[in-house]
Amino acid sequence: MQKTATLPSVDFVEVFQTAKGSVFQSDREKCWYVDFAGKVARFDYRCMMRLKKVVYAIDIEALLMKSELSADLEIVFICACDQFYVLNFMEIIAFKELLEGTFVMLELNKIVHDRVYRVTY
Repeated sequence: MQKTATLPSVDFVEVFQTAKGSVFQSDREKCWYVDFAGKVARFDYRCMMRLKKVVYAIDIEALLMKSELSADLEIVFICACDQFYVLNFMEIIAFKELLEGTFVMLELNKIVHDRVYRVTY
C-alpha cells in the first residue's frame, strides 16, 4: 500500500500581478501578502492603506531632477508595520504600478459584488 501525503490547502487569492511582483489576499487571515523586491511581506488592511499612501506620495520626477550627489534610493517605511523597502527609481515605478493595479482590482471586485447583490435582493 502506498502512503500519500496531503498538503494543507492554500487560501491565497491572487489580486494582481505584474512582471515584478504580485499581491495575494488571504480571507482566512484577513490580510494581504505582497511579493515584491525579493521578499513576501504580510500587511493587514491598515498597513496596506498606509503603504499605498506612502508609495503614492513619492515624487519620482523630483527625485530624478535633484542635482545633489546622493544615492538613488528611497526607503519606504510604514509606521506600526514591521516591513520596509529600499527601492531604486525603477523599483518605485514598478511598486506603484503593482499597488495601483491591486487597488483597481479591489475596487472592481467591490463594484461587481455590489451590482450582483443589488440585483438579486
